[in-house]
Parts: sequence; C-alpha cells; structure tokens
Amino acid sequence: MTNFPRLIDLGAGISRRRFIAGIAASGTLAACSGADGGGVAGPSGEGFTLVQRFPNNVLVPGEIRMPITLSTGAAEFIQDGPATLGARVVDIDGNPIGGAFTAVKRVVAPAPYYDFRTTIDTPGVYALVVDGGPDTGASFQVLEPGEVAVPTPGQLLPGFDTPTIADEQGLASLCTLSPAPCPFHTVSLTDALTMGKPVAYYVGTPAFCSTGSCAPALDALVASSELFGDKVTYVHAEVFTDDAGINIAPAVTAVGMTYEPALFLADASGVVVERLDAVWDSTELNSRLTLLTSR
Repeated sequence: MTNFPRLIDLGAGISRRRFIAGIAASGTLAACSGADGGGVAGPSGEGFTLVQRFPNNVLVPGEIRMPITLSTGAAEFIQDGPATLGARVVDIDGNPIGGAFTAVKRVVAPAPYYDFRTTIDTPGVYALVVDGGPDTGASFQVLEPGEVAVPTPGQLLPGFDTPTIADEQGLASLCTLSPAPCPFHTVSLTDALTMGKPVAYYVGTPAFCSTGSCAPALDALVASSELFGDKVTYVHAEVFTDDAGINIAPAVTAVGMTYEPALFLADASGVVVERLDAVWDSTELNSRLTLLTSR
C-alpha cells in the first residue's frame, strides 16, 4: 500500500505524553498509517481507520486543511466511502474547538480523500475526530509561524532560480511527468515572482513520489492551466537532481520542505495566500485558483 503520515490513536486512556510523542513521530511523510481498532462498519462492512494525508509539522494558526482518506486498516484504502463526512476538532484534553464541519469526498489516485477545513487560532496539539469513525483520530500540531520552515500564508514566497528549459542546472530530468513533461519550466520562480501575476509554484516528483499523489496533482495543475494560464504563472520544480531519486534538489531545501508534493499559491506581490499539501483534485484546485485570481 502507498504510505502516508502515520496516525496516532486518540482513544480513551491515551496519556498526554503518548499523544505528544505521537505528534513528533507522525511528521514524516513516508511513515505508515497505523491507527487500529475501534472502527465502525465501513462502506464494505469492515471497520475503517483514518489515513492522515497531510504533513504534521507545517500547520500554523488560521484555516487548517486536513485531507483524510479512509482505510480498512488492512493495507487497503476504501474507494466507496460516503459522499460527505462530518468531523470536529478537539484539543489535547478532548475539549471541542469550534463547531462541527463537513467535507466532501474527492476522487483522485491512489485513493479518495476528504478535504476537511476549519479555523484554529491558537498553537497547540489537536485531533480531528470524524463522525461515525473509529474511536481514534488524526492528531496534529499547530505551530507558531516562526517555527515552520515552509512558507506559510501571509509570508513572502522566496524567489529561487528553479531549473528551466534554458538552464537545466545539471538535472538528470527537468520534469519526470510521463508520458510528457509538463509546460511549467519556461521561467524560473524568481522571474515568475516579478511578472505582476499570481504564481502557482509546484514542488513534486511524479517519477519518485513516495505518496503516489505527485503525478495526479501535477496532472490537475496542467489541466487547470487551460483555465487560468493567462491569469497565473505556473512553475514546477522536481525534488531530485538524479534519475535514481536520491539527491535532493536545491529547490526543495530553498523552501524548507521535508514532504511532497506541495503547491504554493502566491498573489501578484509574491505573498503566499494558500499552500496545498500532499493531495488535491481538479475541483478543489480550481476552486482555490478562482479565489486566488479574484483577489
């Protein structure tokens, strides 16, 4: 099964120390989802668990995006989940934060996801508890912006001379999207940020993606450019410099990324308006680009 950030159980009796330790352990994108037990009957009659589709060390106060996939807990994703799911956020002591909210099912390879969004104003340790789901939750931490290396909403997207067709900078592959390279390598990020238009900056590697979501995410971005190409400047940077997928590209370290993929949406002044992490489909992407271009 494709690996995603590991979930930490939040069932009754979990200790504060275990909860916080679990937050630290769930930060790597390639860790397996490990929630088990406490599930209710899923769409196929089996118990289901939650698979956290977002990195855990990059969230800051404001609107929090928490994509979640359902799993049987037996290394299989649930493809036929309900069209809508409800959820709530609780703090480390189980107190509700804000009201209940819902997310729609979004179908994209390798598994459908639910893009839960809510607003959290205070840094701390929390859990997303899905209605009708297991007695576990997706635990996560909200950090102060200064504690997050990756550019967050409200910060300037740092310019970087990403490889282009004119200057591949020694990359073995300028773009690993197959069957054809994407069209987002004509200008560098540095130049894109001077064009007076919003910028969609995608960092991900279709050929070596540990989550299996980089290629579908880039496909969605290519499709979106047919709608927004005259309003948005698109730039893509690969994660590795070599064909073996070993050596990290400077474009990745320039934005402090420890996961993939990520899409930075910046306004015409270069300020990050939103960052989509890990997974998105065309519908969600186009809705966010609509908001970006209508500012």
